[in-house]
Amino acid sequence: MTPQLEVLERMIAAALAEHENPTGDFIRQTISYLRESPIGADVNDAEAELLARHLEERINITQHVGSVLTEVTYRPWLDAARADIEPYYWDRYKRLLTQQGFSPGVMSTLDSVTDRVLDLLQNPATPGSWDRRGLVIGHVQSGKTANYTGLICKAADASYKLIVVIAGIHNNLRNQTQMRIDDGFVGRDSARLLTKKVSRFVGVGRFDNTRRPVTLTNSLRDFNKQSATSLGIALQDLNEPAVFVIKKNVSTLRNLIEWLREHNALAGTQRIEEPMLLIDDEADNASINIRRDPDEVSRINGQIRDLLQIFERSCYVGYTATPFANIFIDPDTDDEMLGQDLFPRSFIVSLDAPSNYFGPETVFLERPTEYVRPIDDNEDHLPLIHDIATPVTSLPPSLIEALRVFIVGKAIRLARGQPREHCSMLVNASRFVNVQRQLRNELHTQLDAIRASLRVNGAQEPETAMLDSEIGKLHQVWKREFRQVETPWPLALSQLYEAAAPIRVVEVNGQSPGTLNYQDHVEDGLNVVAVGGYSLSRGLTLEGLMVSYFMRNSMMYDTLMQMGRWFGYRPGYQDLCRIWMPEEAQGWYEHITESTEELRDELRRMEAIGATPEEFGLKIRSHPDTLIVTARNKMGTGSRVVVSTGLANKLIETSTLRREESSLYWNRGVAIRFAEKIAAAGRQWSLPDGDGFGWLTTKVPAVTVIEFIAEFRNHPGAQLTDSGPIRRYIEARQDDELAHWDVLLSSVGKGSDAVADESLGVPILCQRRTEGKRSDSKTLLVSNRQRVSSRGIEKTGLSPAQKKSVETEYRAHLVREGRPSNGRTPNYPDWAYRAKRTQPLLVVHLLEVLDSQGLAAFDNPVVAWSISFPPTRREEKRVEFVVNTTWLRERYGDDLDEEEMLGDDV
Repeated sequence: MTPQLEVLERMIAAALAEHENPTGDFIRQTISYLRESPIGADVNDAEAELLARHLEERINITQHVGSVLTEVTYRPWLDAARADIEPYYWDRYKRLLTQQGFSPGVMSTLDSVTDRVLDLLQNPATPGSWDRRGLVIGHVQSGKTANYTGLICKAADASYKLIVVIAGIHNNLRNQTQMRIDDGFVGRDSARLLTKKVSRFVGVGRFDNTRRPVTLTNSLRDFNKQSATSLGIALQDLNEPAVFVIKKNVSTLRNLIEWLREHNALAGTQRIEEPMLLIDDEADNASINIRRDPDEVSRINGQIRDLLQIFERSCYVGYTATPFANIFIDPDTDDEMLGQDLFPRSFIVSLDAPSNYFGPETVFLERPTEYVRPIDDNEDHLPLIHDIATPVTSLPPSLIEALRVFIVGKAIRLARGQPREHCSMLVNASRFVNVQRQLRNELHTQLDAIRASLRVNGAQEPETAMLDSEIGKLHQVWKREFRQVETPWPLALSQLYEAAAPIRVVEVNGQSPGTLNYQDHVEDGLNVVAVGGYSLSRGLTLEGLMVSYFMRNSMMYDTLMQMGRWFGYRPGYQDLCRIWMPEEAQGWYEHITESTEELRDELRRMEAIGATPEEFGLKIRSHPDTLIVTARNKMGTGSRVVVSTGLANKLIETSTLRREESSLYWNRGVAIRFAEKIAAAGRQWSLPDGDGFGWLTTKVPAVTVIEFIAEFRNHPGAQLTDSGPIRRYIEARQDDELAHWDVLLSSVGKGSDAVADESLGVPILCQRRTEGKRSDSKTLLVSNRQRVSSRGIEKTGLSPAQKKSVETEYRAHLVREGRPSNGRTPNYPDWAYRAKRTQPLLVVHLLEVLDSQGLAAFDNPVVAWSISFPPTRREEKRVEFVVNTTWLRERYGDDLDEEEMLGDDV
């Protein structure tokens, strides 16, 4: 937008904030009125309509209040205290967010949610000692900082005297967080506060600066004990609250603790009376389990607890989008859970994302073909598994393609009237600084070549310009990726040089100078290709992120989701966003996204029955995903880890198989004998109407299923399909909940050219799967995504009424999540069908496995199986699995050190 339109937008946004129910007509009437005044006289009809649509999009954004679990002894206090609270800091912040484009619906929800979280804290006026611990679960890049900044403002209004924000383990993230706290709470540029420069008002300070919080950290420097001591500030003497934004670092925490004890504790004691709120951003990282050094874990974790214990009255609130480490597995035993340091014993809040959130459900479950592109050409240029000395002398063609998509997408944004918006591309392909630097140099060279072609030939007529090979390739990109958008090629071509000219390729890591300071480019926008590793993996926001190239060897849940910096808000350009990643990583993201949705759904169910955080923690810790999370967290402790987990309401399947012919032959025999036993018992196979997943029979006794699982030769590295624990789990319930089984012989639909097989007594058309790239002479991985079943298979055996109930409830779930189907048939997830099952389902698969050339890898179909366990009405009975961490490390690599240790900035 032009500066004039931006001024009009701010004026109208202020009017919208005051309007109870703004409509599109109200917006257009307001624009027409302003066009008659000098400030809007130069706005033409096209610009007026562009502004109207932009504002209409804003007012249509909605957000719902999420779920909350509290301890039994919780008693609300805020409503009774509200008459004595002046909302000075909150009112300033609300004005800032309105100016920044928050819709009335989102502002209303943010107000309600921050009120709820504040109410879950303790009233700071409450006498005596108290200590509350809570967790707020958000979404990656969804506005957690805005939420806890709002909480800080309201806590300050309620008279919390000290607020500490622990903001990640890297300087660039801490600095970015400090700038946001400056904008939303302090109101002044903190970089000038500890110098002799004239204070500069920023953010909320431009509305009202009569009250000024104290800050002893700034946007350039972390807490410094000597500087703080020289100022002679004591908390008990302050009229306004003090705020510290610090790095999650051993020496920083130690210095802060020492300063607080030396200068603020009551005489003759080690305790401080003033109420303190501690915000732990990225609470799953380092606070619970950092992977670098087991001793460092206990030091940081212990220091956070020490910091809390200094205060007679304190509240700890962890914020995270990936709560697996906080909830799934922390203590070694259930008895230790509440006593374990930072477990959120007081409350757990799950935040719903606004309706315009571009999240993992959209990207990986609902519309993956629109946004995700595979990386399958990197091995000759940069292998997925590489070391610090790996030379990079050329780029994978897919990375060059991604760069071209970024340039063409930027040109389309220019054509849409977005010349001053930030525009970023992320390249996260290595954890080594040395490799990142080489990638940066190669990308710079490639970008220079594209710019040179556009400078010379970009202004030619389209037919002439495309004779230039680089421009011709940009045209091919437009055809493949953007032909369906409203910007025709000649218009995009006319903007290409202007799009490419300002782009810089920069490193973002522990050795790179400076940070991605978007605030320095608010007038003209920052255009950048950011190449990095860990610094791009946690917390750091890339403004205007449009294209992402992700090639990392990690299957750790929180690591993967936090690396997804492409999630967030993409107003006016979501359709231009693209993500490149290996197919295997896409499979991991699909699984983690489904697991996270299940976790949130479980939290909603437990809220409805009044469950406590402790009960939720025990429930979630029985999830089979604890096998992976535990193994990854404990890889440094030994080669084998015992994990106790349950299987109710879960799917397990043999996506990792023994490859040797003797095992494949044996398992075919096991499947044949299993089918023969079912036939001998008089059970009939049928093809359920409408499902199309194969041959189904019902009421198969548990003993027959147990025998099948016991005989099947499982891969020793496939922990979750280890027959021993699964048999024990079924045997414990074979007299009631797991007494009778649905059994499906999976088969694809008629008309397919799939391999036919009748060895199981019925005609089966075998599913096709490609062997995963990491398969070897002993191991067969079923597809790069390591998925055996087709989506939707778990509805097999449900009645029509049950299926209808699932689909109705899931559509309502999408509306609650701000993702209505808008007339399209949703992609119903299997976990939603599984929750309605009353009988367990065993699926026997006959797979036609293809090699990398698309040829049959084996002479006969390969047997695999899946089990969908129904929910349990009884207390979950857990069984023990042994996790081989050595095998996991060899198979998936070891991301314990996210950056090369040289030049790390922690």
